[in-house]
Amino acid sequence: MTDRRLPGPLETAVLTVMAAADGPVAVADVQKRLSGSPAYTTVMTTLSRLAAKGALSQSREGRAYKYSLAAPPESVDDAVTARRMRRLLSDGSDRAGVLARFVAELEPDEERLLVELLEQSESRG
Repeated sequence: MTDRRLPGPLETAVLTVMAAADGPVAVADVQKRLSGSPAYTTVMTTLSRLAAKGALSQSREGRAYKYSLAAPPESVDDAVTARRMRRLLSDGSDRAGVLARFVAELEPDEERLLVELLEQSESRG
């Protein structure tokens, strides 16, 4: 059983607006592009929650925030999953134990992929 919920209609509409944007977008601009005239505070809350989930990046400009997709549109779900994994790892008291258990549950092809990704990360660092 999973605790992952599907995005609601407003989240989906906001992500569609963000995917079509040329760059970071302010709350008011997102609000204008949404059908149904949702309240500014509703749009602001939705953007903030999507940023907390890892779907959007948030940058401060003056007193306001602007938002952009955290990853290319086809990779947003991956960004959200990675953020969730990171948060779960941070919440655990025994990081080494959690990581060891995670690795032990990987299929052989997933383990090889993880090794490749770690090697790539080391070569960049």
